[in-house]
Amino acid sequence: MTSREPELLGSGALQRLQRILTARGMNAQHLPDAPDEDQPYTPLGLLDARMPPRYRSARADHSEVLAWTRDVIARAEAPNPGARRQIATGPSLLLAGVTGAGKTHQVYGAVRTLVEADIVVRWRATAAADLYADLRPRPGHDTERELETVSRYPLLILDDLGAAKASEWVEEITYRLINRRYNLMLPTLITTNLAMRDLREHLGDRVASRLAEMTTRVTFEPVDRRRQPHAA
Repeated sequence: MTSREPELLGSGALQRLQRILTARGMNAQHLPDAPDEDQPYTPLGLLDARMPPRYRSARADHSEVLAWTRDVIARAEAPNPGARRQIATGPSLLLAGVTGAGKTHQVYGAVRTLVEADIVVRWRATAAADLYADLRPRPGHDTERELETVSRYPLLILDDLGAAKASEWVEEITYRLINRRYNLMLPTLITTNLAMRDLREHLGDRVASRLAEMTTRVTFEPVDRRRQPHAA
C-alpha cells in the first residue's frame, strides 16, 4: 500500500480560494476556530463568530429598524427550489443621532433578526474611516477589487459615516460606493452623527442626494447609552 503526501495548492488555486473567502466576508488569516460539539456549525453560531464581542447580545428594538427587517425578510428570495431564502435587493436605513445613542447596537441587532428568521445573510460591517484606510492606494493591494467587493455585499453596515476628515478623495470613494449600491438596490445600514445638511457639506451633493432617495432616515434621541449602561 502506498501513502500519498498532501498536495500543496498552487499560487493560482490559493488566489481563487482567497477571492472566494473575501466574497463571503471571510479573512483567511482570521478564520474562526472549527466548531466543536459545544459550538454547533449553525447560522447563529457563525454569526456570533463574526460579530464584534460588544454587540453579540445586541437586539433590534427600534420600531423603524424592526420595520426594515420585516421588509428585507419579505423581499428575500430562494435562488432555487428548496434553498434557503437570501437577500437579493432591499431598502436601506440611515440612522442619525449623537454619539452613544445606540445606532450601532440597532444595526447589529437587525442582522441577528434576519439570521434568526432563517435568511441567508452575506454581510460586512466597517467603520467608514476603516474602509477609507483599506482603499487607499498602496503597492501590492488591489483597491479597485476591494471597492468592487464591498460594493456588492448583499448587506453592508457602514458605521460612522462623516467621521473621517473630508477631502476630494473621500468624497469620490464614498460616491462610488454609494452609487453602486444605489444602482444595485442593495440594502445598506448607515450610521452617522451628522445631520443631512452636514453630510451634504462633508460628502457633496451627489452622495447626499442618493442617500436621501435610497434610505429611510431614522433619528435617534440625544441620549448617550454608553454613559447609561443600564439603558443598553
